[in-house]
Amino acid sequence: MGNLRSVAKALERFGYPCCITSDPGVVESASGVILPGVGAFGEAVHNLSRSGLTDQIRAAATDGRPFLGICLGYQMLFDASEEAPGVPGLGIFQGKVRRFGAGLKVPHMGWNSVEFIRPDPVIAGQSDPAWLYFVHSYYVEPEDSTLIIGRCEYGISFAAAIARGNLFACQFHPEKSQSAGLSIIQRFGERACV
Repeated sequence: MGNLRSVAKALERFGYPCCITSDPGVVESASGVILPGVGAFGEAVHNLSRSGLTDQIRAAATDGRPFLGICLGYQMLFDASEEAPGVPGLGIFQGKVRRFGAGLKVPHMGWNSVEFIRPDPVIAGQSDPAWLYFVHSYYVEPEDSTLIIGRCEYGISFAAAIARGNLFACQFHPEKSQSAGLSIIQRFGERACV
């Protein structure tokens, strides 16, 4: 939902072939998968289900292929969201997506710094902190804190990025974050297109 074309253009900028698809067979045979998203949690989960992509996305996120979750695509990897009570997420990781508390302007929109707290090939060479672009009203609260690779401050310290194996997922929009974000897209493309 939402930012599909801008993510594809970022990959194409570096010469990496990509396609936007709702075909489960294409996802199943892809060497790498990006799950981007802008919009509402419940509708996005239902869209995946209606298109028959849920099982293929779960497989891609857990079978060792390079996988990149962006914004709502990051949030959907978890169990549930306060945005859509009763609608289960993909359940790849345990944790909840929570709304920013009262007193904070939502959406959290614009540039903010992310402190990367452990290394990962996708963020190699990043300045620390890195300035990245956000647009969101909800944040991920993983149960397993060892997943967290980047943190951001907005009223609270929240998990701006996670990584495990070949999976990297982030709340910010790398495709809209100029050189810092585009280097993440480039490194993902290097992994996925070997």
